[in-house]
Amino acid sequence: MSTEDLNKVSDTLLAEIENTGDLATLERIRIATIGKQGSITELFKTISKAPPEERKGLGKRLNHVKELCEKAILERKQCLELEELQKKIAAEKIDITLPIRPEPHGTIHPISQAIDEMLAIFCEMGFGVAEGPDIETDFNNFTALNIPPEHPARQEHDTFYLPQKDGGTRLVLRTHTSPVQIRTMLSQKPPIRIVVPGRTFRADYDSTHSPMFHQIEGLVIDKKTHMGHLKGCLIEFCRTFFGVDKLPARFRPSYFPFTEPSAEMDIGCSRAGGGLKIGAGADWLEILGCGMVHPQVLGHCEIDASRYQGFAFGLGIERAAMLKYGIPDLRTFFDSDIRWLRHYGFSALNLPNIAEGV
Repeated sequence: MSTEDLNKVSDTLLAEIENTGDLATLERIRIATIGKQGSITELFKTISKAPPEERKGLGKRLNHVKELCEKAILERKQCLELEELQKKIAAEKIDITLPIRPEPHGTIHPISQAIDEMLAIFCEMGFGVAEGPDIETDFNNFTALNIPPEHPARQEHDTFYLPQKDGGTRLVLRTHTSPVQIRTMLSQKPPIRIVVPGRTFRADYDSTHSPMFHQIEGLVIDKKTHMGHLKGCLIEFCRTFFGVDKLPARFRPSYFPFTEPSAEMDIGCSRAGGGLKIGAGADWLEILGCGMVHPQVLGHCEIDASRYQGFAFGLGIERAAMLKYGIPDLRTFFDSDIRWLRHYGFSALNLPNIAEGV
């Protein structure tokens, strides 16, 4: 093959490479020219048939043509890849001037709403907010609260215990938020005025009970607080929370190991027509337990019962929310059903302000 012939082959291949419009076609040209069975590769096989004096020059010219083709293919490949990238970027471009897609607004869970409303009421009365761990010691959860060893609440069919530690002691998932009262009395001196919202755990499950539920408890310790203050505080709380100015209320004698005297608080209601309406009516509904802090509880917390006294109370947040918001089944609070939450949930714009009250 003469030099002129090689020049023609080179010009033809370079023109074909330059005019290629896509990477797939370019790859076919590469295989057809410099592949294992390509046209230039086949020309190398003919060198052995040329006269000996022409082989060296022919091989040099063929190598030059091959290098030109390889360089042209590489440059064209880079150009085509850049063009494809630019097309992809243009196709995926986002118009930031377009309005966003409408999305449903989130809602506040009824438990969170009830807690915020309760805290707003109690904080307006001058209470502070205290919190504590979900896992407690037996002393804080039972012993310090004057709960005897034979009490049913200490049994495993009622309480969740953690594995036994070296020495025989066991931690417990707190059965009420009262251990925070103990922690507060052990860590600070009277006067004390706190409310304690939080999760509690008991081995129970039905339409009105759940293994995990929420409580809010209150504690007041000073030198002058008496039962009258307790009654006035709780009556005002219930009337504000349920939004009934003249809500009837009564206190019945009861028993709790950690208070003496103890009482159950009932509020007026009506069950006419098979429904339940909070307010004036012929019926009563138990709402919470309360009483004066037992002297032995004060003693366990190293508070002189001859100088200080106070009251405590506690109620279930889910139960209060069910009564106020008309929710029939406790278990639905924890089903994570977005339809239920959209129905019973609250707008974030309507949350009560703890600093301002309700």
